[in-house]
Amino acid sequence: MANTTSAKKATRKIARRTAVNKARRSRVRGFIRKVEEAIATGDIAIAAEALKAAQPEIQRAASKGVLHSNTASRKVSRLAARVKALSA
Repeated sequence: MANTTSAKKATRKIARRTAVNKARRSRVRGFIRKVEEAIATGDIAIAAEALKAAQPEIQRAASKGVLHSNTASRKVSRLAARVKALSA
């Protein structure tokens, strides 16, 4: 348990950041899930729209430090490849 004033404040800050990061991570997962569901249905147009919406959200999470930038790029790349494979 934190004893000093600064340690107590740090604990409060960490709790706030954790809540924000959890919300951002959850939001990203939701966008990714929408793309994957669209891919599963096989509808190219819906999948492309979902990817177009998910891409900036994933990159935003990376810029905020929720995801590593390479992880975000990898996720976008793999989703884009799967959407592209639908049209082939």
